[in-house]
Amino acid sequence: MSTKLMHTTSTAHAIELEDKFGAHNYHPIPVVLEKGQGVYLWDVEGKQYFDFLSGYSAVNQGHCHPAIVQAAVDQVQKLTLTSRAFHSNLLGEYEKYITNYFGYDKVLPMNTGVEAVETAIKLARKWGYEKKGVQENQARILVCQNNFHGRTTGVISFSSDPTAKNNFGPYIPGFEIIPYNDLPALEKALQDQNVVGFLFEPIQGEAGVIVPDEGYYKGIRILCSEYNVLMIADEIQTGLWRTGKALACDHEEVRPDVVILGKALSGGILPISAVLADDEIMLTIKPGEHGSTYGGNPLSCAVAIKALQVLREEEMGTNATVMGERFRKGIQNIHSPFIRTVRGKGLLNAIEIEHSDPEAAWHICLIMMEKGVLAKPTHNDKIRFAPPLVINAEQIDKAVNIISASLKQFETTYGKS
Repeated sequence: MSTKLMHTTSTAHAIELEDKFGAHNYHPIPVVLEKGQGVYLWDVEGKQYFDFLSGYSAVNQGHCHPAIVQAAVDQVQKLTLTSRAFHSNLLGEYEKYITNYFGYDKVLPMNTGVEAVETAIKLARKWGYEKKGVQENQARILVCQNNFHGRTTGVISFSSDPTAKNNFGPYIPGFEIIPYNDLPALEKALQDQNVVGFLFEPIQGEAGVIVPDEGYYKGIRILCSEYNVLMIADEIQTGLWRTGKALACDHEEVRPDVVILGKALSGGILPISAVLADDEIMLTIKPGEHGSTYGGNPLSCAVAIKALQVLREEEMGTNATVMGERFRKGIQNIHSPFIRTVRGKGLLNAIEIEHSDPEAAWHICLIMMEKGVLAKPTHNDKIRFAPPLVINAEQIDKAVNIISASLKQFETTYGKS
């Protein structure tokens, strides 16, 4: 007996199905998407949109990039999974490619971003006990206020977001939250000899694209080296040329001890993540101490190699720099009373909305959706704008015009205050 896959043709019907049969752990913009290509998405009614979220920066290369899709199609017809119980012909090739690409001795492949964060935490603790000489079960990792590294029970243990954290305890100990972009606070916390790592986002994406002061990365590097603590950069959202460089830390020519990657590592094809480090750190983990059924599978290896090649060969970092500057200038020229702040680097940008209505950013995003730009608020009063890195000047200008028109319509509908 064969079962034919049903395709939803109505926005209302698709949303109704999700509401009835799915967990209510997301609050999406009410659009039902069916197709994507480059910077564009289409809904089930055939309406075209600019994608200004890029799957939270997982689609840096643009939707359904033909070279990445072809790599996936070719590999999926040969071999998709062996598990790490056996070797595969592509794992070593991928490991060689990505370590050379970023300049590290070793890579530990995983699937989702938060798995890679958990991997980095385990790696830092293991290094702390076996290399730094921290006493058993005393290792501490420093993190930042308003961080976002995922939603596993381990990661929410050091979250400062009550939505992610409340009523999910008891929490895992061994973490200390310090202010972001505050080198004196970091140095004070580093006085504890049990600190083994400092885990941070080069730019805090979920918090609203918070860009630290120039010199922050260099300061972290100097302090971590001085106090023999691992500098752990969560580049899941900021890496892979999103900010104009291969890694955001590259803007200050800083080399973290541990780099965490995900999202665009697959160009949006499937979950792929990775942790990069040198031998002294990575080889503290021995066989059986960490792993993943799907981590480093042949399909992921083929896709990740091509996804990385595309980013470099098509010079998407250069485009991110130029188009990001054009976008921020365009938004600043809108002169809307509702825009409190415009900030960002490359094509990772955000605006803060100033209005008495706490749902103002949500309403603005709904108006933008109607006019053809998809974005989503974060923390109520901030809207992120992160289109695929293939966007061109004409498309940037059209999107800015739509955002401007949306702000004007919001003023007409909801008023100035």
